[in-house]
Amino acid sequence: MAIWDNSTFKSVTQELTDTLRRGLDQHVRLAVTGLSQAGKTAFITSLTDQLLHGTPRQLPFFPAMAEGRYRGAREQPQPHPLVPRFRYRDNHAALVGEPPHWAPSTSGISELRLELKYQPDSGLRSWLGDSATLTLDIVDYPGEWLLDLDLLGQDYQQWSERQQALLTAAPRQALAADWLAQAQQCCDANQLDDAAVDQLAAGYAALLARFRQELGLYYLQPGRFLLPGELKGAPVLAFFPWPGTATDGPLYQRLQATFEQYKQDVVRRFYRDHFAKIDRQVVLVDTLAALNHSRAAFLDLQQALTQVLHSFHYGQSNLLKRLFSPRIDKVLFAATQADRLTPDQRPALTSLLRQLIGPALEPIRFAGIDVGVETLAAIAATEAGHAEQGGEKLPCLRGHLHNGEAVTLFPGDVPSQLPGSAFWQQQGFDFPDFAPPPGLASPLPHLRMDKALAFLLGDKLA
Repeated sequence: MAIWDNSTFKSVTQELTDTLRRGLDQHVRLAVTGLSQAGKTAFITSLTDQLLHGTPRQLPFFPAMAEGRYRGAREQPQPHPLVPRFRYRDNHAALVGEPPHWAPSTSGISELRLELKYQPDSGLRSWLGDSATLTLDIVDYPGEWLLDLDLLGQDYQQWSERQQALLTAAPRQALAADWLAQAQQCCDANQLDDAAVDQLAAGYAALLARFRQELGLYYLQPGRFLLPGELKGAPVLAFFPWPGTATDGPLYQRLQATFEQYKQDVVRRFYRDHFAKIDRQVVLVDTLAALNHSRAAFLDLQQALTQVLHSFHYGQSNLLKRLFSPRIDKVLFAATQADRLTPDQRPALTSLLRQLIGPALEPIRFAGIDVGVETLAAIAATEAGHAEQGGEKLPCLRGHLHNGEAVTLFPGDVPSQLPGSAFWQQQGFDFPDFAPPPGLASPLPHLRMDKALAFLLGDKLA
């Protein structure tokens, strides 16, 4: 007979309570996803700040707030003792500090629970005048880990062949040549050598990092090689794609076994533990970074997003599904850092994002999922204005660079459609990174976070 300790009892009790609330539509788990540097930390910090400190003037398109029915929010204890708490207060302190600076990017999974109180405008509770409470769990995790979900549908040989095709073609080919030669030599010998395997695995991880930093690429696997988290140095990361055609011998078998263990103990476990009860999803996309870099980076971003989104199991929600087999019923795609554009260019960015994610939207819409597309800045770091150049009045941005210098910039135009190859030979824009403006305070300045809140939570607060 099993004996439950106090922590186990509390965990089971919390799980039962959460399940009941989900069935009564009083609990929403919101996952915030996106690839590296897409702005997940800033988005969650701003989302939390708006719910805690927002005003009708600050959030005019958030119905519960604009109609005066929103009573407020408060932070709640982290319900899962093995998952770190999202550091909202530390992130906020970085933004309002002297000098202000952005909080560190996501390096592992974290969660934050908020309790939202509101006055319903429909249903029995609206007639009785009772206030209602919605529990909101926000889940944050590195976007790189999302790319590993694609591995669940591949075996080691299939994955190796796919990576081999990528490594031997532009733009990866030049950077990958030395590593491929070393891997080929080791695999031709086909001998078990712990030091050689560890060295090649570390070299492959370093190669993925160079692809990200020097080429601006996104479709990089395994994601834990880029951000290993608590697995840094673990034997389960000691593998790499097989560079040859022979598929027998002790070394191949070892790498194959490690790959399968990685899928089972890392990827599948992450998917099961943290996505089994996700109700709604935000996918953040830093489209401007890819435009700044190259055509190859832009196409790689599209491929990565398509693979990530195909890995999720979407489906409409009803009472039974919410209790026993929940499915994501709303997805918001958001182009981030819209404050790096003048207002006249933001509609073009929205249009570009729609085309960028077009291939991934088809199966989601077919499942009847409510899909939103938005352009936003979770924390606005610039002010829009006009300045004269050559006797002509042009829209511009005013902000501060990371060295503290105040600047006025004309960032250029954004294509409203997927650009062809000729575009990259003559594009003349530059979308710089800005530091947080001095003097920030709650509620934090933003662009269109109220529309994001309306899409994600508006029906739950009705």
